[in-house]
Amino acid sequence: AEVRGKGVIEKGDIPGVKNVLAIGSGKGGVGKSTMAAALAYGLKSYGARVGLMDADVYGPSIPHLVGASGRPMARGERIQPIEASGLRLMSMGFLLEPERAVIMRGPMLHGIIQQFLHQVDWGELDYLIIDLPPGTGDVPLTLAQSLPLTGAVVVCTPQEVALLDAVRAVAMFRQLKVPLLGMIENMSFFDIPAYLEEKGGPRARAILQETRLFPTPEDERVYIFGRGGARREAERLGVPFLGEVPLNVAIRQRGDEGKIRDILAADSPARPYLLGVVEKLAAQISIQNLKTPRMPKLEILN
Repeated sequence: AEVRGKGVIEKGDIPGVKNVLAIGSGKGGVGKSTMAAALAYGLKSYGARVGLMDADVYGPSIPHLVGASGRPMARGERIQPIEASGLRLMSMGFLLEPERAVIMRGPMLHGIIQQFLHQVDWGELDYLIIDLPPGTGDVPLTLAQSLPLTGAVVVCTPQEVALLDAVRAVAMFRQLKVPLLGMIENMSFFDIPAYLEEKGGPRARAILQETRLFPTPEDERVYIFGRGGARREAERLGVPFLGEVPLNVAIRQRGDEGKIRDILAADSPARPYLLGVVEKLAAQISIQNLKTPRMPKLEILN
């Protein structure tokens, strides 16, 4: 998943970080944080060096999803990120007791995001993925003003009310001049054979095939929240569509257990869908970097 490298670091860039990706959504409950973590592990599975920053300061969930804990340590004037399963992580969740609420005004929030971006020792990264809070509030504005983002990804679900909010998120990123790398439709459909195989083993799928209960692959899918809504909206808005991710019990279970990386395991029914999204995302990043190459800086000698 290595993409075209940028030129030298410009003002506002994070030293050593090639690409900064914002993962957003118009509303909560669409699986944005799960997708952010899945994208991080997916890019890592292709050999990339990846960091994951939890910018959802009021509701940090990344530490729980990835099963990471501990307190970040300071080394000189730099904060050392927590490392877990090959990812470099930073979250407000590492700095608070689990049941403590985060109560702060906009200026304090701005300061925390700035610290996470520029005082954390991220090291050499191919990708820094930033999990945004839902909606169109202060954090995306702070990010857009703080550093040049490679682009943003909008996560949504198929139902109309979620799509309306996703459209607002797209409009926000465009207003902030942040390139749109694509949309992901999460919880697109329920895959019946995958669920039965998960519960009953390979024999369950074999029985389904023998009985021909579902004559075609389309018959195996139940579109609980509607069908194709995100793809249609992406086409209408001129935004790349990165793919569908099914509604899957294992994704919920692995997240609850702090083992979200396991949804990319070889036997995971979600793996092919997620890797398809990751590959399309990496392609869009390459395209974006070709569109906006960084000019090398010239040193003027007296």
